[in-house]
Amino acid sequence: MTSQNRFLDDLSKLMNNAMGVAQGAKNEAETAVKGWIDRWLAERDFVTREEFEVVREMAVKSRTEATELRARLDRLDPAGAAPAAPAVEPVSEVEAPASQAMGDAGASRATEARRGDPVSEAEAPPSGAMGDNAPGR
Repeated sequence: MTSQNRFLDDLSKLMNNAMGVAQGAKNEAETAVKGWIDRWLAERDFVTREEFEVVREMAVKSRTEATELRARLDRLDPAGAAPAAPAVEPVSEVEAPASQAMGDAGASRATEARRGDPVSEAEAPPSGAMGDNAPGR
């Protein structure tokens, strides 16, 4: 019976070794697949869970702050009246034909000059372009 026990012992050791090799191969295969998937995902510029959570927290904080600021603004100005936008002077009928003759760029420069905005000499239309009589003419 010693021969049978020895045979079964050897067979048992062989099977244990085979299972160990199979387990090692499984771990190696899992590592290789995970590495391949990680590389594939990195090439696609996907966001990691940590990055997503950080941005999500920032968005929640921003929404909360916006809501608080909106409530504060409503307390300060309950009528909700927004400040009026500065009015742009309309072009008079006398200036309109000259502005059309100068084109869009000249018209905007003429409007800036009329509002008192500084216009450099290089940007200013020639003195007779708008039909006004310049001194000395």
